[in-house]
Amino acid sequence: MRRGRLIIAAGAAVLLAAGCGSGGGGGTAASSAPAAESATVALFLPESKTTRYEQFDKPVFEAKLRQLCPDCAFLYFNADQDAAKQQSQVESALTQGADVLVLDAVDADAVAPLVNQAKQKKTPVVAYDRRISGIGYDYFVSFDNVKVGEVQGQALLDELTARGTAATGQIVMINGSPTDPSSADYKKGAHNALDGKVTIGREFDTPDWSPDKAQEQMEQAITSLGRDSIVGVYSANDGMATGAVAALKRAGYATLPALTGQDAELAAVQRILTGEQTMTIYLNIKEQAENAAEAAVALARGEKPKTTTTVNNGTADIPTTLLDPIAVTKDKIKDTIVADGFYAVSDICTPDIAAACTAAGLS
Repeated sequence: MRRGRLIIAAGAAVLLAAGCGSGGGGGTAASSAPAAESATVALFLPESKTTRYEQFDKPVFEAKLRQLCPDCAFLYFNADQDAAKQQSQVESALTQGADVLVLDAVDADAVAPLVNQAKQKKTPVVAYDRRISGIGYDYFVSFDNVKVGEVQGQALLDELTARGTAATGQIVMINGSPTDPSSADYKKGAHNALDGKVTIGREFDTPDWSPDKAQEQMEQAITSLGRDSIVGVYSANDGMATGAVAALKRAGYATLPALTGQDAELAAVQRILTGEQTMTIYLNIKEQAENAAEAAVALARGEKPKTTTTVNNGTADIPTTLLDPIAVTKDKIKDTIVADGFYAVSDICTPDIAAACTAAGLS
């Protein structure tokens, strides 16, 4: 067994910590190893356009790691949506002797060679948020992504029904990145809820989850379908909803169509309060990031992480924990996002939306 240090690679800076570590299993279960009194841990996140990663995933993960293993060192990497950059980051962490990789892949269908490199070094891999395909690995933690799409689609359908427009117009679907397998799950779930109940006028897959691309796609849809025919927009996340709103406002909509989102970004929560967005999906990122840190420490100690299920990635049944999404509309902001401390009322209720906050009971 190689001499190892527990490395949770999560950033560009390397914090070195003394102490003994352990080798880890590179398959679908952790190999036995001596308990790690100190270790180095590596977390890889895919991009920074979506605000959750830098504001929540990284700091929550690091805090839980510090709690579980005070003497562990922590590495953090953000790939800025660049698969080649992430490859270099993973290879760098492995060269430094990483014991555990916690990997949110830029291109989850193309990182099997990186996971294989980790397996060759007996380094356990945790797939974080995005399911990695084509190879076995030790653990996967995410949300039930098909259910996310179903909840989004049903919320859109409910709003269209309430407005009396479900049968009178068309919707536009703005899906996520084609290189993110979670995006395909969201899309599948949304179609489960919407197909046969609404007319889908245009549908797009959006490279890199780019808000700018989403704005361009929304503008194309308005041009091709006609402004008055569009009654709803399925946006797979809040960042792309920002682009869709920009296009809709530019086109002169007095009342915006029903609009979905995901990630509970601050701007999206404010749009929900002002009526510019119908809902968002609140993902308990704290629970997810803490679960990943717990799994990484367990694997560093040669233990198996606690799981709720297995997910077949096309090659192996991966030990998995899937968390439930929560739909948040205007009347649920206080009891979910605020109650969990995701945002404080003072963060949300800026002076320009004070009246909307008061009406929603957030003042």
